[in-house]
Formats: sequence, structure tokens, C-alpha cells
Amino acid sequence: MTEPFDFMSGVDPRQLRALLEGRQSDPFSILGPHSVDGQVVVRVFQPGAFAVQAILPDGSVFDLREGPDGFFSGPLGKDSNLAGRGDYRLRISRPEGVQLAGDPYRYGLLLGELDLYLIAQGTHLDLADCLGSHIVEVEGTSGTRFAVWAPNARRVSVVGDFNAWDGRRNPMRLRPEAGIWEIFLPDVGEGACYKFELLAADGRLLPLKADPLARRMEAPPATASVVTGAGELVWSDSDWMAHRAERQGLDAPLAIYEAHIGSWAERHGEEGSVWQSAGARLIEYAGAMGFTHIELLPVSEHPFGGSWGYQPIGMFAPTARWGGPEDFAGFVDACHRAGLGLILDWVPAHFPSDPHGLVEFDGTALYEHADPRQGLHPDWNTLIYNMGRNEVRNFLLNSALEWTRRYHVDGLRVDAVASMLYLDYSREAGSWIPNQYGGRENLEAVGFLRQLNAMVAEQTPGVMMIAEESTAWPGVTARQEQGGLGFQYKWNMGWMHDTLQYMRQDPVYRRYHHHDMTFGLVYAWSEHFILPLSHDEVVHGKKSLLHKMPGDRWQQFANLRAYYAFMWSHPGKKLLFMGSEFGQDREWNHDAPLDWAALDDAMHAGVLAVVRDLNFLYVESAALHAWDAIPSGFQWLIGDDIDNSVFAFLRRHEEELALVVCNMTPVPRHGYRIGIPRAGRWTERLNTDAACYGGSNMGNGGSVLAQETDAHGQRQSLSLVLPPLSTLILLAQDD
Repeated sequence: MTEPFDFMSGVDPRQLRALLEGRQSDPFSILGPHSVDGQVVVRVFQPGAFAVQAILPDGSVFDLREGPDGFFSGPLGKDSNLAGRGDYRLRISRPEGVQLAGDPYRYGLLLGELDLYLIAQGTHLDLADCLGSHIVEVEGTSGTRFAVWAPNARRVSVVGDFNAWDGRRNPMRLRPEAGIWEIFLPDVGEGACYKFELLAADGRLLPLKADPLARRMEAPPATASVVTGAGELVWSDSDWMAHRAERQGLDAPLAIYEAHIGSWAERHGEEGSVWQSAGARLIEYAGAMGFTHIELLPVSEHPFGGSWGYQPIGMFAPTARWGGPEDFAGFVDACHRAGLGLILDWVPAHFPSDPHGLVEFDGTALYEHADPRQGLHPDWNTLIYNMGRNEVRNFLLNSALEWTRRYHVDGLRVDAVASMLYLDYSREAGSWIPNQYGGRENLEAVGFLRQLNAMVAEQTPGVMMIAEESTAWPGVTARQEQGGLGFQYKWNMGWMHDTLQYMRQDPVYRRYHHHDMTFGLVYAWSEHFILPLSHDEVVHGKKSLLHKMPGDRWQQFANLRAYYAFMWSHPGKKLLFMGSEFGQDREWNHDAPLDWAALDDAMHAGVLAVVRDLNFLYVESAALHAWDAIPSGFQWLIGDDIDNSVFAFLRRHEEELALVVCNMTPVPRHGYRIGIPRAGRWTERLNTDAACYGGSNMGNGGSVLAQETDAHGQRQSLSLVLPPLSTLILLAQDD
């Protein structure tokens, strides 16, 4: 008589108890197919099921016997072809219904040894194709591979609608050489919502975590990650990509329209995502306004809309507020087809402490510093990435590549660089830890930024890396072989602060602040600068740009128009935040669209017209942009007329000359003489006091002929009418 098969044979009671209690760190040692006494035995853990059957390809059905608390086991016979990994499916009967599913525990190792080695070394350049969730086919079965870095967890499970968010059902396999947990779930496909359930080493069950490498997430306030399709994004921008580097070089015009896509405009019943509706209108508008680039506030997934994206959690996922990854890619593609570049704000300096995010991801300070003197940002109450960890640096480097390589983004404006460079940034004495040499420089962050810029240049040539850096750190845009950080451009925060400080003054007192307008030329070529009038200048009680200007309403508009023309003719690339191009009255509100109705007012429409004309003149005239990085591209003619608050300078490119004259008082000046280096006729190409802009329409009749009268060390000069609160731009005509 044949002895009945002991279906619990070979099962370690302690390991089984750990599985049943959700503490099992090696579920594959128990679950799936195993060889026991010459037979193939399948073990399944399905809490809540009352029956489980294994079905072979030939239709054979084997009932698995129920053990304790949802553990089922049973033999499938002695067929050698089933040894190790049987080709079977499971029929699982629950009170709510019957499910036919594959068994995740019949599959072998998923990630290759090279992947694991590169992850551990911090040198994997395709991390998002390795970790996260990916629809794949394993041994002829379609499903989703999940993989996550959590080296200090005792147990990690993937949970979702597909397993009733029960962390006991799908614990993952640990690959200890890299601290990676992996599993393949048959039948799970595109659109499935999921998170990771982690048990800390000390036994704590952590809050469910979103996938750090997810390429799609649920729209807030929901927080789950979403499995994306395996298809490649579709592009039609080959011409743009082929010529991108030259369009973004130091000698190219760069006029950037900074925007927050969610509050740029109301939707008017359009179908499709925000990227498809408002995005299409934004592209048309920016192009018609003559801007060369759009820069978007961070689009990485972020839980709190009021952070404007500057507290991101999904560093690989375009926020679902405005559409899916394909929609965002379509927006980038449409920008390129329209001749516009796209820059993204990108935030590697810090991350929020939302429990579903990176904070104490595996029960330890994994992504952040454990010591709050290094790991807690005092300004924003956020956490600071630990740049000393290979895996953390690699995570951030791959996030940058995700946007530049996968999404064809043309530039990254790296947020809060100053906070990364200094260990004592916004910290009181004694509340920070010096570097190994006793200094305040964050050497790990410096190394990261240099590695970041070198990697982007190698992997995605032509992409601009732009630093928001507010201190005098030397060599931000210098080449790395010269000791620099290797950025292409740096925001000139000093220029912005000084010139706005000047413009705020009543013209009566501007003579005492004259140097605020000239000081930027002392250091204008120490870095490659972008002149930013950004979102930061029109929020939190700072007033709109229009209402920073002094005087009555007419003078406010005149000041703003004159200031813009000064900016557009000053050395440095240009950036202007949305709404400022038509002089919006109120501060920016991320919960409301711009005040487009203001354009019914001729004064607001006049500001819009002057910005548009400045953009087209700036792009058209090489003298205004081509030698931005060369001191010989600028020459002061009058920089010391303090009593009249008049500035006059030349911009040049080879033989092309542009004369810029600013009168920053409401007093018209007739017969104002300026020495110039070239005789002949000078065309008044732009006058911010023109009637079409809302000005008083004073000017020089369209052109002025040089006179043989010495002035300012020159043998010829121009006698000009300077309108009140105005800037003139005149171009020398060819002889």
C-alpha cells in the first residue's frame, strides 16, 4: 500500500511561520515549485482563499491541500520537465470569486548580474529601465517585473488592486549583492496601481511607499504608482534635435518664457489632457511672442500643489495632474516642431517628508542623511539627499537622464544649487557639520554636480544645464578641467536684485542708486548668465513686476517697458515669468489662471507688444546676443550721468552696432548728445515710449543722422530726444 504524500514535507516550520506572519525575507525558499522526495511539489500562499488548484498546459488539474492560514501545497507528479519551475497556472477560489493566475514563485532570477553590479557601483545609466515596474514577458508569459532598492528591509512586498493590497501575498526576492528586491507578477499589466509594503529590520511595518522609479503615478491626492506600457514614445523632432546645440550655444539668442502650465490659462471645455489643450495654446502663444524657449516649473510628480513642484516625490514621473507620460512627450515634440526649446526646473537638492515618499524608505535614512544637521533643510522642512551614497547619486543622475534622454527636454534648470554647495546654508553656528577639511563646502554635492553636468553632456549633447545659484561660488559655468562645476548658464540673481532695487525707487532718488544698474557689468563675464525675472519675484507679498514700479499708473507702465528694454539689451540671456509680459496687476496665484482679460486695456496690451517686439529684435540683431560671453560685445558710452539717470551703451557683433539709451526719469530730454564710434544714419528700431506701447509718442522720427561733433571721446555724435521713462534701441545702418 502506497503511503500518502506528506504535503508539508520539506517545510521548515519557522520559515513557514515567518511567511504566514509577513516576516519572510526569502519567500522563494518556500513558495513555488520544489522537488520533494522525487516529486514536484507546488506551494502557494493565498490568504482568504478556500481552494487552490494547479492547472497544467495539458489541462490536468491538481488540487492543492490547504494548510494553515491560506497556505496550500500539493504534488504535480514526477515529470522531470516540471523540476525547478513548473509550467502551470493557479485557479484560486475566494468568497468573492474565482481567479486564474500565474504563480510568481515559479520564475527564476530576473535582473542580471551586470545590472546589480552597476547599481551597487552607482554607475547604471539605464536605471529606470531596470528598477521600477516594467511590462515584460518571462518564459512566454506576459506580466510586470517589479524591482526596488531597499537594502535594510526585512521584507518587501508589492501590493495593489491585483492582490487586494495585501502585503502577505506577494513578498519579493532579495538580491543581496545590490540590496534589490524583485518579483515578476504574471497577468499584471498596464494601468495597474501599486505600492511597496516594507517591513523594517526592527519589525516595524512602514507606511506603503510609492515606487521611486515609477514612470507614472496617480493624480494627487492619490499616491499610488502606476504600471506603464512598454511601448516607446513617438517623436517627430529629428530636425530640432539635429540642430539643438547651435540653437542653445553662447552665441545664440535665448529668450525664455517661464510658465506654470497648471495656472497659465483656463481650460475652455477642450478634450484631452492639459498638455494637449492648454499646452497647445501655450506653444502657439510663446512662438507668436517671439520667445525661443519655454521653461516649466517642475513637472515631476509632487503631492502638494502649493509647492509648485519644488517638493517632488516622483522624480521619473510627469505629474498626472496634467496628463500621462505620452501627453507630456507629445507636448515636448510639439514645442520642437514649433521651433521652441523646452527647459524644466529640476530639484535634486531636497525632497518632502510625505510618508509614501523617500523618507526612511526601508526603515533607515536611505536616501537622506540620518543626522538632521546634514539631512534636514531648515528653510523648507524637507530632507536632503545623501550624495555620499553611490545609489542615491545614481538615482538622481538617472532622473536627469530620464528627462533629457527619454523626453528630449532641452535643458534642466537645477533648483537651489546654493543650498547644495554649502554645508552651513541657512544654518546657525553649531547646527552644521564641517567637511573633512573643516570647511563649509559640501564636497559630495560639488562632486555630484560635476558628475551630473559631465554625464548630461556625454549622454545628451546640446542639452543646457542651468544653475539657480545665488552666491559668488566661483566657476559655476567654468569647464570642469578648469576647476568649474560645468554648467552652461547661471541665473544672475545679483543683477535681478540690484536692478529691481533701482527700479523701485522714485525717480527723484534714483541718482543715489545709480550703481545698482551699472554694477552688473563689473562681473558680467565672470560666468555665462541668464537674467531672470522669475516666479520668485511675483509671489509672497513681493507684488507683481508692474506694481514694483513707482509713480502713477502711466509711470508704472512706462517704467516697466523701459526696464524690459534695458534687460533685453543687457549682456546675458533672458527669462521672464508668465503674466509679466503683459504687466499683470496681481501677484501670481498658482490656483488661478493669468488675468488675460487685462489685455483689453491698451496699457497692458502695450507691455505685451513691447515684449514681443523686443524678442523679435533680440533674435534678429546679432549685436544684442551673439557676443554675450565676450566683453568686447559691450561698451559703456555714458554710465556716469547720475544727475539725469541716463545710461547709454553699445552692443556689438563684428561690424553690427546697437545703441541703447535709457532715461530713467519722467523728464523728457531734448538734444541729448552721445558720442558714437560710427558716422551715418542710425535707425530707431525700438522706442518704449511709442504710442503703440502706451507711451507719449516722443522720439526721433524713426532715425537720426550722426553729426561731426566731438563727444565722449568720439569724433561724431548723435543729438537725441530722450522720452520720459524710456529706453531707445538704435541700429547703425550699413555705410
